[in-house]
Amino acid sequence: MKTLTIINPATGASIGELAVDEPAAIAAKAQAARLAQPAWAAVPLAERLAVIGRFRAAVVAELETLATTLTQEVGKPIAQSRNELNGLLGRLDFFLAETGRSLADETVFEDTGLSEQITHEPLGVVASLSAWNYPWFVGCNVLVPALAAGNAVLYKPSEYATLSGQHIVRLLHAAGVPAAVLACVTGGGDTGAALLEQRLDGVFFTGSHATGQRIARQVAGRLIRLQLELGGKDPTYVRADADPRTAAESLADGAFYNTGQSCCSVERIYVHHELHDAFVEHLLASVSAMKRGDPMHDDTYIGAITRPAQLDVLQAQIADALALGASLRAGGQRLPGPGNWFAPTVLTGVDHRMTLMREESFGPVIGIQSVSGDEEALALMNDTRYGLTAGVYTRDESAARAILSRVAAGSVYWNCCDRVSPRLPWSGVGDSGVGVTLSVHGIRAMTRMKAWHLRQP
Repeated sequence: MKTLTIINPATGASIGELAVDEPAAIAAKAQAARLAQPAWAAVPLAERLAVIGRFRAAVVAELETLATTLTQEVGKPIAQSRNELNGLLGRLDFFLAETGRSLADETVFEDTGLSEQITHEPLGVVASLSAWNYPWFVGCNVLVPALAAGNAVLYKPSEYATLSGQHIVRLLHAAGVPAAVLACVTGGGDTGAALLEQRLDGVFFTGSHATGQRIARQVAGRLIRLQLELGGKDPTYVRADADPRTAAESLADGAFYNTGQSCCSVERIYVHHELHDAFVEHLLASVSAMKRGDPMHDDTYIGAITRPAQLDVLQAQIADALALGASLRAGGQRLPGPGNWFAPTVLTGVDHRMTLMREESFGPVIGIQSVSGDEEALALMNDTRYGLTAGVYTRDESAARAILSRVAAGSVYWNCCDRVSPRLPWSGVGDSGVGVTLSVHGIRAMTRMKAWHLRQP
């Protein structure tokens, strides 16, 4: 039997081994889900939502245990693990409040003897291949609306966050989701590929662009619902009229929260040349105050890098930038000791010849480029194959709206960053993906519409 070893990235120590699902076991789970889904869909929506409510209560009851597991397997500081779980509660409240209205039958036309209606029906059996950096957020963004809408789900948590994924499944089963309706599939890339070979009605993936491309190729031609929530190279522009200290403190958090391991982390900063030096000094002060240490300590802000291979990516980007003329202002290297650690890193004098400004870093590294004004900043913000988020810091709302309306991104920010709301759709442009989660549109993404033409005899 193949096993998956769970490594604590902060210490390098093994914290457990799990059995990997072989193809035959995955096929059996898929078949069981197919058989169980119609009965689950027949359960009244109010009862399915009651299950989600009980799941929410269980998260509250076990929050400290769940946060500890999350920190141990991904290296996220414990305070940020608690933040993720507490933040999840608001998302669950949104789904509980809005699913009924989002999926209600709609009458769009009525005339003498004729009625036209729209209903929202579950897709059927869907696969959710989730991410490790926010396993509770990302996992539940799909699992909760999918189950509430009446689907069965084959859920593969990332191999770097499988213990948290198993907690999610355990609590949903205890809340009342039948075991066959929600099945956890355990393993790495080969396991994910085997899952995609099953008869599915939808595939929902969150992760890297490269893996998203492989998934798209594997399911190509099957004409099923495919959503890919992929990476970003998220830019922010600090205009000449912004307050440099306020912007720097906000963007330091936006770039380094979760140790920079977020698809919506700020990864490129463009600063008007008149503010550049002051902004950089304030940002360096903010970064120097970030405490790195044991992720289980309440005051730790910078945690471990979850995937050891990412250390090489960060080191290569920094070396490339320095070779092309960038200036290293802080950090720049791996840190000694067991586990996967990288110093918070700030570079100035960067430009778009450098991979640091073009390819996703997904770590505690930020490049800052001086610009002459709005038009140069806008051109640089759009000089990317990604389009997840983008932001502007300015006192002038009309200027912010004018710039952000021309940025190719799924989410835009004025005087804030690295923010997700359950009320707003989460989507991307270009290589940042296709499809949508969150908002009423993310709920409806778990269904297909049926058009009804009803004429009285």
